[in-house]
Amino acid sequence: MSEEIPWEKLFAAAAEVRQRAHVPYSRFPVGAAVLYPDGSVVTGCNVENATYGLTVCAERTALATGVAQGRGRPVAVAIVVDTPTPCPPCGICRQVMAEFASPELPVRSRNLKGDEARYSLGELLPYAFTRDFL
Repeated sequence: MSEEIPWEKLFAAAAEVRQRAHVPYSRFPVGAAVLYPDGSVVTGCNVENATYGLTVCAERTALATGVAQGRGRPVAVAIVVDTPTPCPPCGICRQVMAEFASPELPVRSRNLKGDEARYSLGELLPYAFTRDFL
């Protein structure tokens, strides 16, 4: 994808899906939107479970849906959270992103006030465990 990343479109999609998060325990809804090379946007929200370890984060939901749809390698990830400062993805989500994307993958997080943090996957997970170690 050679054109500019449509961040506003991604954040709008992440904000919309965030409202459908299933978070009866943490009350911490998160929305994510993943851009793919064909211009498609796949969204995901976090889905909690009474057995907390079965909870799935928004980023992983979006990435897994992208895999199921045959979308290929992600081009960008946007996250929307309701926190005082923008919140980066958790460690598990970072590792899952590393399975499907290069360290250059741009990841942005925005809170509901509009504050934004910008990262690359390599900054978030500098020593990723990848297939190169297997």
